Amino acid sequence: MIAVLLGCYPMLLVSALWPAPLLFGVIAALSYAAEYAASRVAGRLPELLGKVHLGVTLRFTARQVMALLLVARTAGPDSPWFVALAAGMFGVHGVRAVHTGLALRLRQMLGSMPVSTRNLDVSALRIPKMPPRWLRDARSLRFLYLDTLPVLGAAAGAVMAASGLVVAASGAVVAAIGAGLALALGAAGALALIPYVRRALPLTDKARVIEVVSEQVKAYRPEVILYFSGVTSAAYQARMWLPPLERIDRRAIVVLRERGMAAHLEPSTLPMVCIPSSADLMSFRALSSAKLCLYVANVGRNVHMLRIPTLRSAFLNHGDSDKEASFNPFSRVYDEVWVAGPAGRDRYRRAKVGVRDENIHEVGRPQLEGISTQGPGLPYRTVLYAPTWEGWSDDLFHTSLITMGPRLVRALLDHDPPLRVIYKPHPLTGHRDRRALRAHRRIVAMIEAIELAKSKARHPSSAAGGTPQIRHLVVTGSEPHLYDCFNQCDLLISDISSVVADFLASEKPYAVTNVAGLPEHAFHERYPSAEAGVLLGEDLAGLAEFLDGEDTLARARIKLRSYLFGPEYPDALTRFNAAIERVLSGS
Repeated sequence: MIAVLLGCYPMLLVSALWPAPLLFGVIAALSYAAEYAASRVAGRLPELLGKVHLGVTLRFTARQVMALLLVARTAGPDSPWFVALAAGMFGVHGVRAVHTGLALRLRQMLGSMPVSTRNLDVSALRIPKMPPRWLRDARSLRFLYLDTLPVLGAAAGAVMAASGLVVAASGAVVAAIGAGLALALGAAGALALIPYVRRALPLTDKARVIEVVSEQVKAYRPEVILYFSGVTSAAYQARMWLPPLERIDRRAIVVLRERGMAAHLEPSTLPMVCIPSSADLMSFRALSSAKLCLYVANVGRNVHMLRIPTLRSAFLNHGDSDKEASFNPFSRVYDEVWVAGPAGRDRYRRAKVGVRDENIHEVGRPQLEGISTQGPGLPYRTVLYAPTWEGWSDDLFHTSLITMGPRLVRALLDHDPPLRVIYKPHPLTGHRDRRALRAHRRIVAMIEAIELAKSKARHPSSAAGGTPQIRHLVVTGSEPHLYDCFNQCDLLISDISSVVADFLASEKPYAVTNVAGLPEHAFHERYPSAEAGVLLGEDLAGLAEFLDGEDTLARARIKLRSYLFGPEYPDALTRFNAAIERVLSGS
């Protein structure tokens, strides 16, 4: 597509200088189509063109210059309509610059608000309704496409002149009229943004914005804070705790630090405030009614809340696993560490990272209540492959994607009898190691190739022998949720992570990859959550036994479930709620 796009320009130049108006019009139309298609399907290639000084604005300007050359060659440069065309094209770029400035100003005003909210009544701020996306797009791509009017108008006018329908000089009239229309439409678009910018101007009053939001937070009187800071791909860490906090007996609020993070969290009834500035956060007195702050990740920005002496801090973590993140020495900075069950307490005891045993509290995993112990009930079995990401260092041997992922998925896809495969990688896959990203793409390509072949089949709804067609699934977004994938599968294959621990709530068979190649006894000693699962070697040893052998670990899974999550009664939400009550009551 990029080759077609770039190839159009020398052909435009030749057809303009020739002149060959009809050929020019055809090639110009093709170049517009290629430009549009490249922006949709060529990935980062259009962006890379900009880095070598062949950006989108230059490409459109070059096409306009060639249209001027065509008019000059057919109508003559002395024609007043040629001058009008040149002035109109120049004016189109001028109004585009005005529009871009207004769009950037609007974005800056809305993006620099000291506090943004969700589920709080801040109508007093009179935040304006946003204009359509195409109108507020600072790149103004639609404004660039206005030049189709003068460019194609130049070709049409020259064709009419060449065919004798009009005199040569009059052929430039069509192009000039097109430039005038483009200029008028561009000016209308720029003018349409002015009311939005004017209505957003009061939002630059920092003191006023903080005052209005503070009043609403004070009226809500939050008692518990869920604090989160991180990249958008890590939003799942906070997302998993929203439903339990909606169901506790106390009023909870979510405090975020990165602009736009709320859009990456699932719909929730909990009030949310985003305060990017550390100074604004530490002086935001409206949170003073809260007595407990819950943390789900160890990040540097936690210190801004930890410095508030009236808040008792508790580390929840975003999962319960045998990975090093579940007994990080950083956990010492919190007043309390909340774990799911006895396994979490034992991890800190074994690690000896300085977390005192009396500061560890077992509160269960209330998120797991919706996980079913029954399979999907399909006439074939479903295997969920949910590898973790590569971690921060290579010596931790976290992910199986790099060493065995594609071979493992291929073995599942080729298994007889057929299996359904659900592939759900960690959201941070490829964040540090490009090899993991390449392995991930190979797996996706494998599954998509199979599904594409099925879609081309004559009867995609059924297979030979009347067996229902198996549809494999790649899950890279937040939907379906991981726990929904648990309910849709019969078996799990994963790496050491909280996925393994959480899956034990289903009591279904699971296998764990032994990426480090540890002896079985040493592996189970280091990773207790794997004790009730089948161990898979890098050479896929153990896979056949897991898929086709007898399930002899059912009782072991039930026992391990209690060790990881604590007693079944009282339920996890009750224990989680009781932990919050203990802190707030001061007992």
